[in-house]
Formats: sequence, structure tokens, C-alpha cells
Amino acid sequence: MQGSRWLLEHALGFFYFLFKSSLPLIKYFCVLLQVLGFEVDTVNSVQFSNHTGYAHWKGQVLNSDELHELYEGLKLNKVNRYDYVLTGYTRDTSFLAMVVDIVQELKQQNSNLVYVCDPVMGDKWNGEGSMYVPKDLLPVYRDKVVPVADIITPNQFEAELLTGRKIHTEKEALEVMDILHAMGPETVVITSSDLQAPLGNDYLIALGSHRKTKADGTKMTQRIRVESPKVDAVFVGTGDLFAAMLLAWTHKHPNNLKVACEKTVSAMQHVLQRTIKSAKAQAGEGNKPNSAQLELRMVQSKKDIENPEIIVKATVL
Repeated sequence: MQGSRWLLEHALGFFYFLFKSSLPLIKYFCVLLQVLGFEVDTVNSVQFSNHTGYAHWKGQVLNSDELHELYEGLKLNKVNRYDYVLTGYTRDTSFLAMVVDIVQELKQQNSNLVYVCDPVMGDKWNGEGSMYVPKDLLPVYRDKVVPVADIITPNQFEAELLTGRKIHTEKEALEVMDILHAMGPETVVITSSDLQAPLGNDYLIALGSHRKTKADGTKMTQRIRVESPKVDAVFVGTGDLFAAMLLAWTHKHPNNLKVACEKTVSAMQHVLQRTIKSAKAQAGEGNKPNSAQLELRMVQSKKDIENPEIIVKATVL
């Protein structure tokens, strides 16, 4: 793990080479990854005053030409070799296409590079799905981004968009993950769903699938279900947090998706529970916490990030 370099983005974002979220969110994931022993390079695909969970924000958005110029600077100095790339939210098709070009070139530099894509496009509210990015991003994700990704972390609605298939049952979710595997990624994690959890309505289901080709050419698939307690609050950055943690823990447990997901979800639960406890205390009894009070308590959760107590177990399917 020593010497591993990550380029991070989010056009509401950063490159590990991290391409990820708005600048205030980037600090969360730099802390997380650095605590876990990774060197992280970031490109601020947006420079915002605060994340968009607040009522107002100001700042600038990086365009594809500016992204290309920054990457050219890395190339000129011959420091464009990375082990991981993580990408998240963007609203621009040309920017997203440029990300694909960069990832492909980075993979030429290092054939073992792992690209983790959080295909942020939309979500479901009260059973109805809605996109919160322009619709013309969908074909770019489906036809260009997903085929070069090694790990993808869509929610249920995003998995449905990418495959054109609706999910009503766990069986249908597994079929959708098989379709996504066929599109390219070895690891698919549906990070949240509205499926009925065996443990009851107070739990949220995530599903994971890891497909590996053995030496004899046959394929082996590990599938898991994770049921985590619901938290009655609206947080910003949990999808980014999940993707970054999953990347870190799959690095440490490359052939054990069950353990990687247990550590990812357990660490997230520790962070969220600490955050909501602190937010409620700040808001005062009977008051609803605001966006500032619900900022994720990452620094305060350092020990849980480094060595999370496993409080959420995965079931092998």
C-alpha cells in the first residue's frame, strides 16, 4: 500500500488522481484515504464555497479544456502514473468524456490501475426515480464510462438507468448486476435500494457482486447482501464516502467483497451515528439539525475509519 497514488475528481468534484465532489467534500475523502495510508492527488472540478446541500453556494466549475490543461501539466512532469482513479458527480458531457480519455491513458501507463466510478445521475424519492443531472449524461456513462470502470457504485435507480431494467426483487437486482458485469466492471455494488429488507423496514439493503476470471478461464462470482440501519437525517456526501471507503477496503481485501463491504458500511454507520448525535446536540432538543450541523464528522471518526468495529454483517447469496 505504501506509495499507492490516487487521482481524485468530482465536477461537483475531485481526482485520486481523485475526481470527486465539491471542494468542501474533498477534504473528507482526502482525510479518509490519507488516514488509510494512501497518497492522494486532487483536481477540484469545482471550486465552491460549500457543498450544494446548503441553500446557497458560489464558485466556479472546471470545464473539459481546463481539465485537459491540468492533466497535460502532470504529463509534462511525468507524474501521471496512478494506482487508482475515483470519479463522481458531473453535469457536463464533454467533461465526462475527457475523464474517460484520461482514465484510458492512465491505464496505458499502469495496466493494473483500478478505476472506481460512482455514476451519479439521480435517485428515488417515495418510490419514484428522478435524474438530477442532464439526461444526455446517461449514454456517456452507459457507453463510455462503465466499460472502462473496474468498480461501480450506483444506487438502485442509477443501476436501472444504466441497464434499462427495473428492479422490484432481489433476483432482478442480481440480474441487473450481471448485465453491468457484462458491460465491463468486475465489481458492482448497488449502494442503496427500496427492496424489502429481511430484517425489517428500519433497514436499508445494499447488494454487491464481484466477478473474477480464474486461470482456467472460468468465471467465479461472489454476491452479498448488506442490511444497514436507516438513519433519520439527510446527509450530503454519503455516496462519495461509500465509494472512497469501498475503494480503500477492496484494496486491502481484493478478493473478499464481503469483508470489504462490511468494513465500508460499518465505518459509515460509525460516522453517521456520530454525526447525527453531534448535530442533535447542537440543534437543541426539539429542533431539526441544519446543513451545517449535519456536516459529516470525519476527523472525529478517525479511529473508526482506520479500524472499524464490524457492526453490520454481510450475507453471502
